[in-house]
Formats: sequence, structure tokens, C-alpha cells
Amino acid sequence: MKHRKSWAMALVSLSLAAPVPAADYADPTWPCVQRKVEGLSLGLMWPGEIASIKMTPELSRVVDDLAARLALRRIDLDQAQDFVSEFAAAQGRDPVLMGHVFQKTFDRLANRRSMIIKGIEEFSLKQIAMTERIDNARKDMDSLMAAEAPDYDKVDALEEQIDWDERIYTDRQQSLTYICETPVLLEKRLYAIAQMLIDASKD
Repeated sequence: MKHRKSWAMALVSLSLAAPVPAADYADPTWPCVQRKVEGLSLGLMWPGEIASIKMTPELSRVVDDLAARLALRRIDLDQAQDFVSEFAAAQGRDPVLMGHVFQKTFDRLANRRSMIIKGIEEFSLKQIAMTERIDNARKDMDSLMAAEAPDYDKVDALEEQIDWDERIYTDRQQSLTYICETPVLLEKRLYAIAQMLIDASKD
């Protein structure tokens, strides 16, 4: 229970300490309210350097397996704490070993987070392109309607295209809140896992 309180308090402190910034409209590839942080620093989450350690193939496999589990978001933090406790009981409470577990977990989640950020950037550019497509179609439709003999077939086709594009744009935007929260959630998970492993190395 003490461990759960430690990482829970770490998450609360992180949430309170972080301001809620506005979206950076100077960067068209970042549509999120959350501040854009390209990469994470392992050194800010783990105290000191992670020293080298000689591991047997079996221990290396166990470390990799634990790191893979800790990196899975479908495994909640209570379950993660149980896995860390079991690992510490079986392998010992060596801070260096715990550091290697964290490094492997960090690498997995940081890489995943980088891919998500890249996806958000691509998402934003697609939405910008869609708004330009809609605007251009509206201009074309206005030009057709301003002609002495409007081509209503073309007007109808453009109107249908605009309706469809607006629906796609809106559907995409509805998922933006969840997408933008994901990098922050991964960062918070890493902080919580670091605290779990640090606590486990002290007992």
C-alpha cells in the first residue's frame, strides 16, 4: 500500500505542477492544447546514471518481460505495482537492476510516444488540407452560381463533396481530445513506474 501511495502522489504532484497551456497556433502541425514536448528525458525521471550490470540470459529475459508488461497501458498501475513487487521479491532489490528495468520500459514507451506525436502532426496537416479543400470547393460553387447560366449539376456535385468532406473533418476532430491526451498519459505512466521501481529498490 505504501508503494501505491508513493506513485499516486507522484502523479498528483506532476498534474498540479504542470500548467495548462494554450495550443501553439504558430505550429500548424500541433493542434493540441497540451504543450508539445518532442522527446522525454530518462534523466529527469530516474535519479543518477544507470550503471552497467552483468545479466545472465535468464535474468535478461525476465527484465525484458517485466519491461514489456509495464509498458502496456491495458495493465493498470495497481497491476504494474504487483509485477514490480513480484520481480523484486524474486530477483532482489538491487537499484541498478531496477534502473535497467526502467530504462527498457522507458525506451518502449518513449518510442511509442514519439510515433504518436508524429501521427498527431500528420493528422493536423490532413485536417488543414481538408479545410483548404472545403474552402476551394465553396469558392468554385460560388463562381458557378454567379454565372449567367449556372451549371447546377456541377453545383450539386460540389455541394455533395463539401457535405462529405465536412463530415470527415468533424469525425476526425471528435477524436482529437483523446489523441492529444495520449502523449501526456504515457509520460505520467513513466513517472509512476519510475517511482514504483525506486521504492522497490529501497525495501
